[in-house]
Amino acid sequence: MRARRVPVSSHSSAKTTSRTKPGMETRHFTVALVTDVFHGPEGAQRLHTRLAAAKAQQAALAVLPEIPLNPWSPATQVCKEEDAEPPGGWREHQLSAAAAACGIAVLGGVIRCDPATGNRYNTALLVDRSGLVVACYEKLHLPEEEGFWETSHYIAGRYGPKVTRAIGPGLGVQICSDANRPVGAQILAAQGVDIILAPRATEAATYDRWRLVYQAMALTASAFVVSVNRPGPEAGVPVGGPSLVVNPEGTVTLETTDPVAVATLDLGLAAQAHRRYPGYLTFPAEVYADAWHNHESGS
Repeated sequence: MRARRVPVSSHSSAKTTSRTKPGMETRHFTVALVTDVFHGPEGAQRLHTRLAAAKAQQAALAVLPEIPLNPWSPATQVCKEEDAEPPGGWREHQLSAAAAACGIAVLGGVIRCDPATGNRYNTALLVDRSGLVVACYEKLHLPEEEGFWETSHYIAGRYGPKVTRAIGPGLGVQICSDANRPVGAQILAAQGVDIILAPRATEAATYDRWRLVYQAMALTASAFVVSVNRPGPEAGVPVGGPSLVVNPEGTVTLETTDPVAVATLDLGLAAQAHRRYPGYLTFPAEVYADAWHNHESGS
């Protein structure tokens, strides 16, 4: 499937049509969707090639799929020691080295093992163009079913999502199944997120459901959503289906299975969306916190 580009804001051409009001500042940010994985003996070279292609198309950030330097480990319930690494491990080093060599920021990820506890986490890593890890996020919602035996490999994350502006726009991360519990996206929205980055590993047959979820996420969080999938079947699991971009109005503006596809996002649209309905609605955190506390305590 080639990239399907829709002639509206946030399309993937070099210029994005602005829909901001006269006199309003327009900021553009170009992101590359890299629908590929990088395990095996040729993984490092292929990663460099993909990032170089993204940089050549003026992308400031390349978004990779879920745990892109691993085989799809959750295909089985067998947990292997070599699938995980401590902070600063060889996969993290590979991401950092490639980002620095190509001069582009990268969202990748690893299965990170906490040296103090031995616990393992599916961890997204945001690396800036100098190769420095500037933000991390641990996946919170883990499936446990055929082909996606994730709780057999790592445990749920320890921290809520946070927006980072380390490379410019307000970025937040939601990994795959996190999208089906929209609390995280709303926490990011309350922090003024511009773009939610959503690496994933999903089956081609379920793509329509995932697209709908990401459209709802973009619309209710008043943000762009950029979701990048693993490219094809692995170890008998029918992973695959498009990567996509959704604008803050909930419109899909790019669907692609190309290894590298580039989209230029008009961040002014996110700023407008935060001011319009439903973006301006308040977030009554204390009320929600009390409701969760009462639910957990059975009261």
